[in-house]
Amino acid sequence: MITPQTLRGFRDFLPEDAQKRQYAIDIIRNTFELYGFVPLETPAIEYLEVFTGNIGEDEKLFYKFKDAGGRKVALRYDQTVPTCRLIAQYPDKITLPFKRYQIQTVWRAEKPQKGRYREFLQCDADIFGVDDRSSDAETVALTIDIFKNLGFNRPIAIINDRELYKDIPYKAIVTIDKLDKIGEGGVVSELSAKGYNQEEAVNLLSSVKNSKPNEKLTQIFSYLDNYGMQGNYQFKPTLARSFSYSTGTIWEIIVEGFESGSLAGCERFDSLVSRFSKRSVPGVGFAIGFDRTVLAMDELGLFPPLKTKTKVLVTVFSAELLPESQKVTKQLRENGINTDLYPDPNDKLEKQIKYADRKSIEFVAIIGPDEIEKKSVTLKNLKSKQQITVLQKDLSDVLKKA
Repeated sequence: MITPQTLRGFRDFLPEDAQKRQYAIDIIRNTFELYGFVPLETPAIEYLEVFTGNIGEDEKLFYKFKDAGGRKVALRYDQTVPTCRLIAQYPDKITLPFKRYQIQTVWRAEKPQKGRYREFLQCDADIFGVDDRSSDAETVALTIDIFKNLGFNRPIAIINDRELYKDIPYKAIVTIDKLDKIGEGGVVSELSAKGYNQEEAVNLLSSVKNSKPNEKLTQIFSYLDNYGMQGNYQFKPTLARSFSYSTGTIWEIIVEGFESGSLAGCERFDSLVSRFSKRSVPGVGFAIGFDRTVLAMDELGLFPPLKTKTKVLVTVFSAELLPESQKVTKQLRENGINTDLYPDPNDKLEKQIKYADRKSIEFVAIIGPDEIEKKSVTLKNLKSKQQITVLQKDLSDVLKKA
């Protein structure tokens, strides 16, 4: 017998959790489209070279292998790099500026912990083909609005510019990016281990902490102010973002009351498309850590009561009368009413009603011999415990008004 189990870092989602995820996805997708972004999808597997050299220190987290044809491949590590590959691959089909969103699964060989898994969903949005920082500001505004629409009281975009790090080696940027996790002492120690002496490490960190917003950041802040978002952003000079392809504006989203890290990682990446093409296409965008966002929503009580979308269960009085139940079911579905036809015509009516109650289906439609003779339906409300008799031709209208 096979033991039923999942791999560490991978999860099943039972209906209650899946409904929460779908609720959040719908809000995120609607907000993407509210801002004029269009959907895009890429394969789960890419050639390994697509990701190699584009991620940085975390390339050790790739799920990579040789396929049956002996090709070196990797599971999708993120969605930005494959999209840059796609833009380079289809120059005749992608019109710039290009605003795309993508909601797909990615895989990373992480050490599983709270809010961090090896298989997880990312929700990305990017603007390609615009060098002006107005596109950065628009995507910052989009991230803020997404988290507002999800119900967070005061989402904050903490913002910096990688250009302020232009004279700092990448190995030091990666270390400074860990400041919130390991503290100043930890940063100085790690910089020392990477070749800086104690004084150099202290001075470097102090220099970063005392940086001021540059002109491009000031432009972004003004843009956000015009949207009335003065209270939803902060300049943070120690924010570094460890992706090697980050080239300009960088930001993350944090929310009050949730202490398990940021909920979105965001950056400008002007050189990434050129790694796949002779054409240079600037880009800016973000990835929402969807699973951590759902965790935060759960902890902060942001999910409304989520019930089944099924409006009514059509029962089956007997196997012989199944065609009558099918006829009513067809009528309801054609009128746009989410209808569940009980799957086993041999079960007693009492069991069928209990089934509807367990699934939180509000109405049960009963079609027995008397109802068939009168071309009617007995409609029972499982919440109020009241029941009425209505003509079959009127059933859809009654349920729409209920």
